[in-house]
Amino acid sequence: MATRGSLSIPWPFEKMVVRLNTDTNLLKLIAIITMLIDHAGKMLFPQYRILRIIGRLAFPMFAYCLAVGAVFTKDMGRYISRIVFLALISQPIYAVALGHAPASMYAVSFAENPVGAAFNFYVRSWSYPSILLSLTLGLAILWSIRDRHLVLTVGLLLLAWIIQDSLDYGFRGIVLMLAFFLFCSAPIVSLPVVAGYMIWWGMQSQSYTAFGVSFGTQMFAVLALPLIYIRTNSRLKLNKWVFYLFYPAHLALILVLERLAVFG
Repeated sequence: MATRGSLSIPWPFEKMVVRLNTDTNLLKLIAIITMLIDHAGKMLFPQYRILRIIGRLAFPMFAYCLAVGAVFTKDMGRYISRIVFLALISQPIYAVALGHAPASMYAVSFAENPVGAAFNFYVRSWSYPSILLSLTLGLAILWSIRDRHLVLTVGLLLLAWIIQDSLDYGFRGIVLMLAFFLFCSAPIVSLPVVAGYMIWWGMQSQSYTAFGVSFGTQMFAVLALPLIYIRTNSRLKLNKWVFYLFYPAHLALILVLERLAVFG
């Protein structure tokens, strides 16, 4: 709060209060389970569309939990660095496990040049970055807003816009994280804003039709909102590394199962 005679302007995002669901361990657990279902549906059971529909719940919950983390976490540098580390070690597994590996990843022979092949394999795997790049960039934007690094905010938003085709969920995913963060202290404002935005997003493609309205699979992400806006108190306690390490572990599992299915 500004003192008398001070020219400083109070900043509403410095000491925020989250008035939505703060049972984030439960939300994270649901998010990683639905993510596993989504990825299994894509690679192992593509005939069951319901698995991809269930998977739409994962991203809104991840986006919301990171927004809550941006409010409560004091050491944002460490928070972001953990996600960056996870992104760096997971990327090649992600590219291969989820079918995003370009032919250029295998352009150098491992038998003839193992070091060069490994380097090329890793670098080329970034042709299609994982969701962790979107989450890292979104979290950095929230941090810059919270701590009033507004020039950095503009720069990061511009970067997100420029590289949106390389971001999982694109610039729209960044906007969803922003909406959760900016209005987390005002549920009455947050719910219609976020729900309206997600409904608009879901209507940008036309895979389904109901009551004369066409919409895409992304529309089912709205089903995550009750979990975010209705307070729960599960008292679930899990080490944060369980959630972090689940990401590369579930990708490795899907890759193994996929290879067993192919060669079995």
